[in-house]
Amino acid sequence: MDTASDIRYLNYQGKNASKPPLVCYPRNLVSTFGIWNGDNPFVYTIPLFLLQASLIIILSRLIAAIIRPLRQPKYVSELIGGFILGPSVMGRIPHFSIVIFPLRSLVILDTIGQLGLIYFVFVVGIEVEKNVIMCKAIKPWAFATACLVPTFVLSSVVSLLINHRLHDGVNAATFLTYLGFFSSVNSFSTIGSILAELKLLNSELGRLALSSSMITHGFALILLSLSIGLALSEGDVLASLWTMLSGTAFILFSLVALKPVMHWVEKHMSKGEEMDEMHTSIILIGVMVWSLISDALGTHAIFGAFMFGLSISNGPLGEALVEKVEDFINGIMMPLVFLVIGLRMDVFSITDPGAAVMLIVVVVACVGIKVLVATSVASMYKMPPYEGTILGFLLNNRGVIDLIVLNIANSKRMLGAQSFMILIVLSVLVTALIKPLIKAVMKPSKHLISYKRRTIWWPNMDSELRLLACVHVPRQTPGLISLLDVTHPTKRSPIFAYALHLVELTGRTSTMILHTGSDDHCDTNNRHAQSRVQAQSDHIFRTFESYEQHSAGVLVQFLIAVSPFATMHEDAVAAAEDRHVALILLPFHKHATVDGGMSPDHPAIRTINQNVLSTARCSVGILIDRGLSSHRVKRRVMLLFVGGPDDREGLALASRMVGHPTIEVTVVRFVHKAKAQLSASGNGPQKAERMVTVTEKDEDNLRDEDCISEFRARCGGGMVQYVERVVRNAEETVAVLREIDGAQDLYVVGRGKGVESPLTAGLTEWTECPELGPIGDMLASRDFGAAASVLVLQQGRAAYEFAEAALLEQARGPS
Repeated sequence: MDTASDIRYLNYQGKNASKPPLVCYPRNLVSTFGIWNGDNPFVYTIPLFLLQASLIIILSRLIAAIIRPLRQPKYVSELIGGFILGPSVMGRIPHFSIVIFPLRSLVILDTIGQLGLIYFVFVVGIEVEKNVIMCKAIKPWAFATACLVPTFVLSSVVSLLINHRLHDGVNAATFLTYLGFFSSVNSFSTIGSILAELKLLNSELGRLALSSSMITHGFALILLSLSIGLALSEGDVLASLWTMLSGTAFILFSLVALKPVMHWVEKHMSKGEEMDEMHTSIILIGVMVWSLISDALGTHAIFGAFMFGLSISNGPLGEALVEKVEDFINGIMMPLVFLVIGLRMDVFSITDPGAAVMLIVVVVACVGIKVLVATSVASMYKMPPYEGTILGFLLNNRGVIDLIVLNIANSKRMLGAQSFMILIVLSVLVTALIKPLIKAVMKPSKHLISYKRRTIWWPNMDSELRLLACVHVPRQTPGLISLLDVTHPTKRSPIFAYALHLVELTGRTSTMILHTGSDDHCDTNNRHAQSRVQAQSDHIFRTFESYEQHSAGVLVQFLIAVSPFATMHEDAVAAAEDRHVALILLPFHKHATVDGGMSPDHPAIRTINQNVLSTARCSVGILIDRGLSSHRVKRRVMLLFVGGPDDREGLALASRMVGHPTIEVTVVRFVHKAKAQLSASGNGPQKAERMVTVTEKDEDNLRDEDCISEFRARCGGGMVQYVERVVRNAEETVAVLREIDGAQDLYVVGRGKGVESPLTAGLTEWTECPELGPIGDMLASRDFGAAASVLVLQQGRAAYEFAEAALLEQARGPS
């Protein structure tokens, strides 16, 4: 028999019925017998498939590394890789496509890719916020409808005029459907990533963009699936009617029958049961069954997978399922989908440049109309015009789903090769231009407005102190709250604290839409009640809220920032700039253990702290908490003053602590012996009050003297214990620190950045954590033997000049 022929089954007569049937099939059907038997591995299915998969994965990773500075989505590199391997580039090489991508292998590639596609859309269905679609808030629905309807109508009308020019042989109604879908749809997952990168994710604009895109995305997929069935009926009214009715019934059945079952499974998981292999297998098989039903009804298999995903909430069950399948689907299966799309992209299929230009003009016009409509709707809600423009650009963003739908249309001969190639290229270009356009429209001046107070020290020390307390996990909250209490907030000298919960962006929508309140009437508390991240946020918020209720001089506002660790410091700095904060409080990257040691937390926290120290314009403090929140009748705080702007910030903070009924403040000032002259000697070096005159007075020393004099004038009279110690070098500084009474609860020390003091010379070379400075690092070290908490302060950049200007303005009085 011909080995290249299809599989043939021989018919037997009754006398041969008891014998097994004889089947003829090509020798190169599955796997090779080995190169030592003279076989060419690439003639066989499995070796050829492994070669193809390896090529696209390796090539897409290389392209991703090359275009990384452009910060494009991952699928762009995979699509470019498929395009390079396709007929437009590598396919022009003689025999390349015949050897590497023969026609017989494309069916296998497409089939495996479709399986990955089914589970990818299933994950998309899980990540969709169901309560956003069911939300009663008018604003997201207004933006979604206003951006969806006009673009769909425009593209549909114009498609009737240009379809005959493309000469694709495609039914006009089918072309109308797909062009309308392409012009209207957007990708909410890609929008989430863009918002996180632009630091808009937690803003009202970001939440509105995500909510509107989810509504548009969900309904566009549903309507498109019904449209596919209508288009496939090819004018058969009865078939079209049955397709629409069966599709509608399938939607209702999925919502009615599946959701309670998944809710029951999730309820059992919330009681402590883990997602075992049996439950996982049943759900994943259920996805295939639902996809089979959907495909059999005349829509497409991805529609069934999407409906199955919609029935699962993005709580513990959804997170467990996504965690199990997402990496394999995105890392292995989806590149095969984009390989097939790339192999179908042929730049030489564009035979009518005039028709191509017309199609490009239509898509660009739809993009512009969506921006104009979003800007108009924004003005109705009294939003700034630039926010409406940004929202319009975001709702034009493309993603994986529109490429998938275009591929389906091309595979079912509903979209010609010329239109397919043009629309794919336009999708990538629009996605690439979204972020630059948004950055051009955004008002950077909002984040660059100068405000005067960036330091703790201020001419009027009783004025309101604004600070930002950053929290990663709930256990960091008690120490920060205790530090707020030690700072002695009163009605006369209040503190406005912003509690910022920093959450890592994992790429899942359930962690990207986190709200600080329930002002959008969408039942956000129920939506995230079972989310681990939301539970942590609620716990942190309740702790700060409880402290606010029991403290007379503190106002607390709770914030959440969701971003990757690499850019998380930008969230903290931007929040401080926007809210005119004078001090950012950061938790140390280690936490105290029961044995008195320090256990490291996530290593990224240290990098975040270092980045905040290097970029913040206001003052920054890092708290090493060793039980500061312990309930004690009295707390002892010691400020170590070596000199310099950072130590002056510590002195300003200590002045706020003075007068607290349960706080004992001690200030220890170190003076270099070569620069000091004793004007009044005491009884030995341990005398509490020693007056030292600094003989070498440069500009920085003068500022130190002014701050010390002001502090003593303000906090004298026995309210604070003040000690001056004369030392000659770093060794004597360390010796004095070891002699100090160890029964302290908190040490306050400046980081000493940019200050070259002989009192700490040489200590920097031995520091384990340079972000703490030489003295702070020594106090935080377990070898030092101190069990007290440590607060390391760094003064904001160019902040002292602002304070001096304010002091001069205050001295002049009203004009």
